[in-house]
Amino acid sequence: MKLIVGLGNIGKEYNNTRHNIGFMVADVFVAKHNITFNKTEKNAEMAEFRLNGEKIIIIKPTTYMNESGLAVGEYARFYNIDTKDIAVVQDDMDLPVGFIRIRKNGSSGGHNGIKSIQNHLGTDQFPRFKIGIGHPPHEQQIVIDHVLHKFQGDDKTLIEKAVQTMAEAVDNWLTQDIEQVMNKFNSKKQK
Repeated sequence: MKLIVGLGNIGKEYNNTRHNIGFMVADVFVAKHNITFNKTEKNAEMAEFRLNGEKIIIIKPTTYMNESGLAVGEYARFYNIDTKDIAVVQDDMDLPVGFIRIRKNGSSGGHNGIKSIQNHLGTDQFPRFKIGIGHPPHEQQIVIDHVLHKFQGDDKTLIEKAVQTMAEAVDNWLTQDIEQVMNKFNSKKQK
């Protein structure tokens, strides 16, 4: 069994903001597989399907970002999912807009959603699927304003392509080793 987690904030005001990259990828992934988020349970919207006999669950936590671990922890425990089989799709301010980086595990890098997941899983040993959203353009701009800002212009085009590419990367992860997926998709800037 595998669990795919798209990180974001609930509420229409957060749609298509930098911090909702995970939700965007989850939506594209689910549409690609002709399924829908048709249940809300365990602090998340949930969709599921089977691939070669294996159950695949996709969730979008219904808490705010800094409590994302509530849903991930509940699903991991209820379904007894190994942490290496939990893919978390997130935004990353340390990567340029549109860059993709996939990691087998690692620190939170200051991302509150990842910190929450680490706290609820008790480990940092789970794959991360990161899309770069870039740093605030001005030193004085507050980070929270940056991550809750919608994409515009060239950034919007880059992100739309990155979201499609990341949905493909997550799809590859379902049937391939994480190392293969990293080699194929890492450090790709959308053009």
